[in-house]
Amino acid sequence: MPTDHAITFLNLVPGPDAADVRAAIDRVVTRGWFVLGPELEAFETEFGAAAQAPHVVGVGTGTDALALALRALGVGPGDEVITSPLSAAFSALAILMAGARPVFADIDPDRLTMDPRATEAAITPRTKALMPVHLYGQPADMTALMRIASKHSLAVVEDCCQAHLATCAGRPVGSFGHAAAYSFYPTKNLGALGDGGAITTADAALAGRLRRLRNGGQTTRYQHAEFGVNSRLDEMQAAILRARLTWLPSWTAERRGLAAEYRRHLRGAAVTVPGEHDPGHVYHLFPILSGDRTALQAHLKGRGVETLIHYPIPITRQPALADARPDPCPVADRVCDQVLSLPLHPGMPAGAVEEVAAALHAHATA
Repeated sequence: MPTDHAITFLNLVPGPDAADVRAAIDRVVTRGWFVLGPELEAFETEFGAAAQAPHVVGVGTGTDALALALRALGVGPGDEVITSPLSAAFSALAILMAGARPVFADIDPDRLTMDPRATEAAITPRTKALMPVHLYGQPADMTALMRIASKHSLAVVEDCCQAHLATCAGRPVGSFGHAAAYSFYPTKNLGALGDGGAITTADAALAGRLRRLRNGGQTTRYQHAEFGVNSRLDEMQAAILRARLTWLPSWTAERRGLAAEYRRHLRGAAVTVPGEHDPGHVYHLFPILSGDRTALQAHLKGRGVETLIHYPIPITRQPALADARPDPCPVADRVCDQVLSLPLHPGMPAGAVEEVAAALHAHATA
């Protein structure tokens, strides 16, 4: 029987934070300064403190953050960057933007992030960097990946776009590599009301170059020292992110609580729930795996439960990546055929997780 109400996958309308967001917007409008101003400077300082990152550089998108971080580290034409085949395609597109070739290491079947053994096997003389993706809020195995990077003298850019303030082995994600990229797309754990991104690093010289690259390569006004781009986190989005950053710890705690409920109520269900490999998981999404995904998704829709698929096509099969001649990644192929994301977000109604789980169990007995 369908429910008498819908359990939506996500709600992007400001909730308890609405007054803070409105005050931030009004502050920017009243000041009349909209690009590269005090809100961005303040957000970079505050986000750096929260992420335990000495330097933060706000940019236009998470994709730009990845591409600029690679460029600033000297990655370019002729180089290869190893990354995950299971992610938004923008991860690999950022490598192409830097002029390099993306190479894909298959994923760990339970963690769903880059398998360290597959990563090391993918290294060639042209490999310049690793770009692990902390997917769905689950940190990649950074201890193993950094050991590989050190052994082969590779740069590391962490894709933290889905893992705001996650930790791995007690350390913040983003603190392992040479640089890290964040997205503030509205659906993220820390989301703006539009596009936005940031790069974090502990390297002051690297941060200085990134600030030039995001602003057309300018050293001073009208003096362009190198080829840069126009990618700046604007004052409005920076102010909104400042307002929401104070809410992020409580939102993350709520996500973890909902995830724990799912794990409890889904015991015995005819689906696979990927493991939690680190307590620092921040549950940007809550994926399950089902060999009967199409029928299960239709059943849940009939019960008023909205679900999405992250991601239905591995990056290795995307037409945009055909020229990179990617090797097959069979684990990622299987996961993309089975993965289904369940609703999980701050503000979910009481009892919603139990209701979703009941619908899942009902499908198995139908």
